[in-house]
Amino acid sequence: MGLTRIGLAGLAVMGQNLALNIAEKGFPISVYNRTTSKVDETVERAKVEGNLPVYGFHDPASFVHSIQKPRVIIILVKAGAPVDQTIATLSAHMEEGDCIIDGGNEWYENTERREKAVAELGLLYLGMGVSGGEDGARNGPSLMPGGSYEAYKNIEDILLKVAAQVPDSGPCVTYVGKGGSGNFVKMVHNGIEYGDMQLIAEAYDVLKSVGKLSNDELQEVFSEWNKGELLSFLIEITSDIFGIKDDKGEGYLVDKVLDKTGMKGTGKWTVQQAAELSVAAPTIAASLDSRFLSGLKEERVEAAKVFKSGGFGDILSSQPVDKAKLIEDVRQALYASKICSYAQGMNLIRAKSMEKGWDLKLGELARIWKGGCIIRAIFLDRIKKAYDRNPELPSLLVDPEFAKEILDRQSAWRRVICLAINAGISTPGMSASLAYFDTYRRERVPANLVQAQRDYFGAHTYERIDMPGSFHTEWFKIAKQSKIRGHL
Repeated sequence: MGLTRIGLAGLAVMGQNLALNIAEKGFPISVYNRTTSKVDETVERAKVEGNLPVYGFHDPASFVHSIQKPRVIIILVKAGAPVDQTIATLSAHMEEGDCIIDGGNEWYENTERREKAVAELGLLYLGMGVSGGEDGARNGPSLMPGGSYEAYKNIEDILLKVAAQVPDSGPCVTYVGKGGSGNFVKMVHNGIEYGDMQLIAEAYDVLKSVGKLSNDELQEVFSEWNKGELLSFLIEITSDIFGIKDDKGEGYLVDKVLDKTGMKGTGKWTVQQAAELSVAAPTIAASLDSRFLSGLKEERVEAAKVFKSGGFGDILSSQPVDKAKLIEDVRQALYASKICSYAQGMNLIRAKSMEKGWDLKLGELARIWKGGCIIRAIFLDRIKKAYDRNPELPSLLVDPEFAKEILDRQSAWRRVICLAINAGISTPGMSASLAYFDTYRRERVPANLVQAQRDYFGAHTYERIDMPGSFHTEWFKIAKQSKIRGHL
């Protein structure tokens, strides 16, 4: 063999699938893994899946030297220390102008630290978010590379072919921006994903618990929803899930799955960043809190016994429900809530971009999320168009089209949340979205009272609506005097 075009180190399922995808698009690829059996397994898969040009190496030196210069090596290993170890192993054999691309879910500041460290060795660096899971990696993911523009140009021809291809909007990859922007954007993508999944779970809960829909009916509803404005990967897989029977017993598998949600950390990072940047992200935060609460399974089982006499079940069973009306209301509530969740995510990206000087293009990010990634949805096309109409849009909520869609759906949205509250069914994501909308659309909120309280107990001062300047009032003294006068 001659020299290969690119290398990939880290051959768990994502790494293997991405390597095969690259090879299938016509780029000969070298692969390496510390556990050598994974190398052999990948090469064997390449043969079986069409004699793809994948070449395996059991030691880092021969792996690096098998790649044409300037060398480009993607690493797909667990975030944190394993990335640093892999960089140290590979960079020992790399030369000036070569490039390392970290395709894992890494904290953006780690990427910025590594970019500086390898620059001292003369190497280029990219932190590239990869979304779409195993299937996306194999057949076309959404790719979010950030860091060295020179490094991006070295590999652009490969990424354009490997990424998901969407008719009318092109490959789902773009040069995101400098530093750790690619990782940051992928992190927020995952935060939006948390919100999306929570909102869908709440729609399911209301339809099942209040509407008494069977799994067959739920499958039909979600399948129907996937033909309209909610058309998306997550709605599609949700429909699939409701149709799968339990192969180990009676009934449907979804009902046998333990109600405890795992997490890898990107949702938590998103909420922490929102707090750091003073950006409200209540829907995403509610989805994170819901995962925390789901983890308290044993406590919830005990609490259910304590509150059994709460009477909520009586409400559920006593009220007749118009199923068709409920399904339509929940569809509208889900869509309206989703707009708020995406608005929060986009505002977070914009705030970070301004802080770091990344100059991120929000419409372009919506475009590359249209295919390959977990939040891919027809809805993203509308987001792209909103930012095309106004790149300085302060919030998706005030885009004329989205504003109209929310107004058209708000009655249904409120009905669903009131129904759920009265039935004792929690809808934290939908409720947080509605509270976000209701706060954002009000010219005056009760923050004046909070600021007055802060000035009362901590002399934090306040501004006035009728004159400029900063003011402080001796609230306590005035209140005390008026109380004394009242007693006289």
